[in-house]
Amino acid sequence: MIGYYIHHQGLGHRNRATQIARELTVPVTGFSSLERPEAWPGEWVQLPPDVAQDPVDPTANDVLHWAPLEHPGYRERMGLMAQRLRSDVELMVTDTSAEVTLLARLMGVPTVVMAMRGDRTDRTHRAAYDAATALIAPWSRETAETYWPEEWTRKTTFTGAISRFDVPVRVPGFSAEHVPGAYSSGEPAPGERAATRGASGSGASDVGGQRVLVVWGRGGTDVGDTEIEAARAATPGWSWTVRSPENPSPDLWRELHEADVVVSHGGNNAVAELSAAHSRAVVVAQPRPHDEQAATAAALERGGICVGLQHWPDAAAWPRLLARARQLGGSRWDAWRHGDGAYRAARALEDLLHGVTS
Repeated sequence: MIGYYIHHQGLGHRNRATQIARELTVPVTGFSSLERPEAWPGEWVQLPPDVAQDPVDPTANDVLHWAPLEHPGYRERMGLMAQRLRSDVELMVTDTSAEVTLLARLMGVPTVVMAMRGDRTDRTHRAAYDAATALIAPWSRETAETYWPEEWTRKTTFTGAISRFDVPVRVPGFSAEHVPGAYSSGEPAPGERAATRGASGSGASDVGGQRVLVVWGRGGTDVGDTEIEAARAATPGWSWTVRSPENPSPDLWRELHEADVVVSHGGNNAVAELSAAHSRAVVVAQPRPHDEQAATAAALERGGICVGLQHWPDAAAWPRLLARARQLGGSRWDAWRHGDGAYRAARALEDLLHGVTS
């Protein structure tokens, strides 16, 4: 059985894990303090939360990221995973936690870390990445960071982007009842560009002209209504629609295709959705630990895939940026994705599992 730890911050880790789990042909058990997703194909162990207002030495003198002393929730969640690691977990995937990675490895269980972009050379990340049996990177080898240590690259499977809009690969002989459908009714078929530009129902703020879709995430305080309104005022002839966790899209796949340009934060899953839709895009990094989104935006800009920015620009820059995004087009997204990233990740996990248990 494969164990799969899923971090509670945001929903991106859970969405990606679910896509991969749906492609597995072996039992998988999820471990998370998030609620079990409807499409999760296996067992789900609900972990108690480990948040703390005033944590006691959470970094263990800067050795770890989060291991607070005398925290009942933290102790309970690690204990629950330890019980299963002792009994029936044959391979542990972490997306992502250095502490869970090290726990599994210390208990003699092979570990796979879902890698993240940015500077992961701090003491804790290095320990987890070094100790892992394998790494999975949800980006292509072509767009990988050049500064990774060779020992990490050597044991990494580069799957390309993993999007909920990728068409699931059906595994021969595997019952479809274990692979719930990924898409809600009414969505255009993933993998095909929908001929919807100029259609109604985009939710745009103005009528006519060209369309900008803004996809923005939680956790950023750098961009608000003031910045969006300034960008809108600087781009006459463009209508701006803003989607966020507070104002979600009723049909994101369709809106991605209706937009002439998509402006998005640099989160891994958001960029994966852009790649699936081959969107003409401007990706703006939000401040994140280890410069994760900054590294993503830099890789996109470096590869000529779309416009990649390190911070939200001045309003006067937007006419030029939108024009450049249109000029770049969306054809270079194939350098970022293969279209079957979840399937590739699942096959890598099963190959490793069978190699361990054979």
